[in-house]
Amino acid sequence: MTFTQRAKELVAQMTLEEKASQMRYDSPAIERLGIPAYNWWNECLHGVARSGAATVFPQAIGMAASFNVELMHRVATAISDEARAKYNEYKKFGYTDIYQGLTYWSPNINIFRDPRWGRGHETYGEDPYLTAQMGVAFIKGLQGEGKYRKLDATIKHLAVHSGPEKLRHEFDVDVSEKDLYETYLYAFKYCIDHADPSAVMGAYNRLYGEPCCGSKKLLGDILYGEFGFKGYVVSDCSAVEDFHMNHKVTRNIAESCALAINNGCQLNCGRAYTAVLQAVEMGLITEEKITESVEKLMETRIRLGMFDDDCEYDNIPYDVVECEAHTNLNREMAHESIVLLKNNGILPLDSKKIKTVAVIGPNADSKTLLLGNYFGTPSRYSTLLRGIQDGFDGRVIYARGCHLFKPMGGRAKELPLNEALIAAKMADVVILCMGLDSTMEGEQGDGYNNDYSGDKPDIELPASQKLLIEKITELKKPTVFVNSSGSCINLSYAHENFDAVLQCFYPGAEGGNALADILFGKVSPSGRLPVSFYKTLDDYPDFEDYSMENRTYKFYKGTPLYDFGHGLTYSDIKENWLDENTVELSNQGEYDTAYSVLKFEYIPHKSLCGFKKVFLKKGEKITVKFN
Repeated sequence: MTFTQRAKELVAQMTLEEKASQMRYDSPAIERLGIPAYNWWNECLHGVARSGAATVFPQAIGMAASFNVELMHRVATAISDEARAKYNEYKKFGYTDIYQGLTYWSPNINIFRDPRWGRGHETYGEDPYLTAQMGVAFIKGLQGEGKYRKLDATIKHLAVHSGPEKLRHEFDVDVSEKDLYETYLYAFKYCIDHADPSAVMGAYNRLYGEPCCGSKKLLGDILYGEFGFKGYVVSDCSAVEDFHMNHKVTRNIAESCALAINNGCQLNCGRAYTAVLQAVEMGLITEEKITESVEKLMETRIRLGMFDDDCEYDNIPYDVVECEAHTNLNREMAHESIVLLKNNGILPLDSKKIKTVAVIGPNADSKTLLLGNYFGTPSRYSTLLRGIQDGFDGRVIYARGCHLFKPMGGRAKELPLNEALIAAKMADVVILCMGLDSTMEGEQGDGYNNDYSGDKPDIELPASQKLLIEKITELKKPTVFVNSSGSCINLSYAHENFDAVLQCFYPGAEGGNALADILFGKVSPSGRLPVSFYKTLDDYPDFEDYSMENRTYKFYKGTPLYDFGHGLTYSDIKENWLDENTVELSNQGEYDTAYSVLKFEYIPHKSLCGFKKVFLKKGEKITVKFN
């Protein structure tokens, strides 16, 4: 009997009340049918999140910088191993609560169209093709290739969703068909076609006047119709309540509930589907529609092996959680997530000649900096400072220098600036660890700036950091600038005044070790920017404008400081394109290095259409072919 047939048979035994209860994310048990309680909400954006100890890989935007599909698949496989191992133990309690199940609400494949968007670091950047490729690798790694699904991957948020965060519950987007399909929907269709994701999460906003979690055009016509999606749809949390509370397209919770279900949203995160029975009584939803929805959901649980004893993933042991192999993989991904933006020859640092290094900045010894958002709990972690301390045989002097964003000083308060200047004066080389963290950019409710919207007001470093940077510059010491952020920051000053500039994103639990490996030459950097880094947003469109005109590397009319795809290595890689699909690569430098070769087309704008990660030893020459 197929999974579909088993689901139909099971649902046929349920009462209407029982069926309605299974459409909530916190589904109660139906004991008479042997169905345990199950909470559908789980997170694994870059590692199993909110569920205790886990391997915390670099934030999604950092993993995108690797331009390495094979490595992404290995990371996702490790994540799904840890998720299954946890589930195998949790289910022994007789049920699984929130963050203990197998249905994961990752990856985020929205397009990072505006650098002010706080949630951009959850994505794979500004390019639909890169997003699609990394998304497919991640989905396949999560879901596995067995008889049963290893996990359910959920691609989100459908669709045209990338800020402003403070308007997401009421915002209505109107974009051209070209932008809709070429930019905002491309990765969704590609992932559905090539990775068969189990689920799609709807967005908070409206599209063409229809709320996304209840849109006939978006869900019925496009997702289930044009794209041929076979899985289930889950609402973003409380998005259905927004229909009547904020979008004002319905009058009450029953109408909102009906609008979502009738257009193909089977599962609700929030409280709206407590009104399912009321909506049925009012004639707004048929029982047949409820049955159809619950059959999809029960088929999902059966396909995950929840009701069987022969699932090939049931024997994954808890020992895999934060195991040595996953820690090593984490460090490898962290290596490839770091982007070398500028180097005048100072890097790699020569530890035989350098006696003292000053590590300065508010991000130097920050655990928060490593984690990004939607993170797990690493039981061991390496801050940037600790990594440098462990990776350098000489003396390391540390000074915080300033607060991340608050001014410091006043009576009985810490005054760290002078301490930083002392440290810099005593050192042969200064390593400045600056930037943001997830308290400054994130989801609505996150972030200490911009009314807790999570969005950034601009792309500038905080004034507290600018003062420290300027004072360090005056010392004229050899300086390496390490910026950590999940998004574009104006690095013009650093580019003009410092010897090397590195973009570290939010590098995960092994971030400090990985940075030290690169600084001291154990590993050559090989990351590339998945987003453009601008000098200013003065010529950028309004944040609320969803047209792609003058946005991202494809359409921007100005000159960015660092373009999409920019990234240096310690070696000298020459590209010789033999034809439009074949490139000869030669390593003419002194270092072995990984290297991402990018293929662009012009339609007529520049557009990424292929990339491959390779490794070249010094003196080596290879040929890479694209389809």
